[in-house]
Amino acid sequence: MGQEIECRVRYGERGLTGRAFLESDHLLFRGEERLKLMFGDMRNIRAESGVLHFDSPGGPLELELGDYAEKWAQKILNPPSRLHKLGVKAGMAVRMVGEFEADFLDELKLCRVEEAAEQADLIFLAADGKSKLFQIRKLLPGLKADGALWVLYPKGVMNIREIDVISAGRAASLKDSKVASFSMTHTGLKFVVPLAQRKRWNTPPATPA
Repeated sequence: MGQEIECRVRYGERGLTGRAFLESDHLLFRGEERLKLMFGDMRNIRAESGVLHFDSPGGPLELELGDYAEKWAQKILNPPSRLHKLGVKAGMAVRMVGEFEADFLDELKLCRVEEAAEQADLIFLAADGKSKLFQIRKLLPGLKADGALWVLYPKGVMNIREIDVISAGRAASLKDSKVASFSMTHTGLKFVVPLAQRKRWNTPPATPA
């Protein structure tokens, strides 16, 4: 989602001022204190008179959001599915590289995507360590100019960090455009072809006359 707004928060007996960020699976507040609240930990979510109310593990919390209160409440109550976050749509040509959990593969089947025979709309690369990132460059000939390559990697491990993934994608002349929580254990980082390169993407060199 990536929405943000300046607001005031009432948290227990405290009143805090800062910026609230609504992401796809959590709400983040940065101000005098930093708060991160997962949607799954929120209870009794409701919007009243421009204020978003909910109960959190640390106690009741209220965000003064004005016109955004109702919109944020609905998005928290109805978060996007994993496939929606990843941009997967029925009929897309998809290529999978690496090992994936069975539930994700089942979701793709239900969405009726197709296995990419040539160029793919979406490529998913499962990388459990930095050594897998060399494959990014090798996969590019099989990616459509307006497609996307997702690198899915473990959270909170030292053998592959977000900066490693970003650096590998940029080294392959791709642009990192989105981060999404893939699961409780993995993060997804999306790369796309920069607009300036799309017209000549995958275009074979001209044959001499």
